Amino acid sequence: MKGKRKIRFILLIVAIFFPSLLFAPKAIAGSFGAEIFCTMRDGGNDHESSWEAAYTYIKKQKGGFFKLSPKQAAAQIIETVVREREKFSYCVEYLDKLNPNRKLIRDLKKESERIEKENADKEEKREKLQKELEETNQEYSGKTFDRYSY
Repeated sequence: MKGKRKIRFILLIVAIFFPSLLFAPKAIAGSFGAEIFCTMRDGGNDHESSWEAAYTYIKKQKGGFFKLSPKQAAAQIIETVVREREKFSYCVEYLDKLNPNRKLIRDLKKESERIEKENADKEEKREKLQKELEETNQEYSGKTFDRYSY
């Protein structure tokens, strides 16, 4: 009896910590995800709908404790297309949108930060001028001027 308990316990631990040994479809998910993406793009669908369909499929097939990020799914699709060049030769032209131009994204982020900083500086100057104006008004508010007194 104790021998059977040990075997069950070991199998349970293996099933918990090494689910990839029990479920092989995870490895196939990236390949079929690439097939979905490339077929939809070749059929005339736009990038967004093709990407969403492929990403949803890969995410469902992956399972497990950790979520699959869009970057990881895109990497799986690119890896499959590059590995199986003959099968996906028509799909190479669509891969550029999976990894967008990082330099452009960086430049846009810097530009938005610059504009944000300029707006903060303008607001700071406006508040400073407003404060000076209030101080000046307080200095002169108590005094009255008689224009006929010489």
